[in-house]
Amino acid sequence: MPSHPITALLARAASAREALVDARHETAFRLFNGFLEGFADLAIDLYAATAVLHDYADPPGRGAAAVDAACLFLRAQLPWVNAAVLKARHGTTAAERNGRLVFGSATDRRVREHGVWYAVDLCMNRDASLYLDTRHLREWAIGHLGGKSVLNTFAYTGSLGVAALAGGAVRVVQLDLNRRFLDFAKASCALNGFAVNPRDFLAADFYTTVSRMKSRNERFDCVFLDPPFFAETRRGRIDLESGGARLINKVRPLVRDGGYLVAVNNALFTSGREYMTALETLCADGYLRVEELVPVPADSMGYPGTRIGNPITDPAPFNHATKIAVLSVRRKAP
Repeated sequence: MPSHPITALLARAASAREALVDARHETAFRLFNGFLEGFADLAIDLYAATAVLHDYADPPGRGAAAVDAACLFLRAQLPWVNAAVLKARHGTTAAERNGRLVFGSATDRRVREHGVWYAVDLCMNRDASLYLDTRHLREWAIGHLGGKSVLNTFAYTGSLGVAALAGGAVRVVQLDLNRRFLDFAKASCALNGFAVNPRDFLAADFYTTVSRMKSRNERFDCVFLDPPFFAETRRGRIDLESGGARLINKVRPLVRDGGYLVAVNNALFTSGREYMTALETLCADGYLRVEELVPVPADSMGYPGTRIGNPITDPAPFNHATKIAVLSVRRKAP
C-alpha cells in the first residue's frame, strides 16, 4: 500500500526541528504546521512526550487517513512519543473538540521551557492549555521583568505571569474570568516553588476589574494584554478585528510611567500593516512608543525548506498572524 502524502511532509518537518528535541523530552513545540507546510487539514504539537494532533478536516472523517498516517509516523520515527491526542476542530461534541487519546495510556501533565515548568491539561478545552506561539514572549518576560509588578489580563492558564515570576517579578496579578484556568496558573507556580497568594488570582470580568483598579489608582510596571479573538460578556465585548485599540486604551492607565504594555493581536484577517497602523495612531500623542516586536518561534510557522503555502494575510512587519508588540508608556505629569 502506498504511503499517505503527509508522511513525506512530516519527515521533512521533523528533520527541520531536530534541534528542538531535548534529551529528556520535557519541552513543547509545533512539529508540523499543515497550513504552511503542505497539508492544511492537520497540525501537530508536541508537549513533552505527548503529541497533540489538530484535525481541521470538515467533516472530521475526511481526515481519518491522514491522522492514521501521522500516528504511524510518530510511532515509527519518534518512538519516544508515548501518547497522542486527537482534537477534531469541527467535531460535533465538546469531547471531540477537546481531544481524545488515540494511542498511549495517559498524557503528559507538565512541560519545561526556558527552565520553567508549566502545568498542562491537553484535553481541558479546544486549545491545549499552553500557547506555543508565545514562547518567545515568555522568554522576554523572564529577561525583562525582574523586580517589577505585573498584571496579566486574559491570563488563561497564566503562563506569561509564571514566566514573569521566574524572571524575578515581585508581584504578578493573574486575571481571567475562568477560575479553572487560574487553577493551572497556581499549579505552575507550585511546580516552580513560587508562592501562591490567593489575592493575586482574580477570577473576574476584565472590564469590571480594570475599572475598579483605575478607580483605586493601581499601577503596574507591566500589563499583558492577550485577549481572545472574540468574546462577549454583560460588561463588554472583545473584538480584535475592530476593537484592539480600545482595549489598549482601557489598560493604559494601569501602567506606571516608564512601564510596559505588551499587546498581542491574533486576528487572522488583520494584516501586520493594519495592526502597526493602529499602534502608530495610538503612539501619535507621544505617550506610547513601540519598543519591540516579539517574533513567533519558527516552528510555529515552518522553515524555508518546509514552507509551501502563504499566510492568509501578510503579517509583516510581524512574522506571524500572532502579532506581539511591546509598548513603553509615559504618563503625563500630575
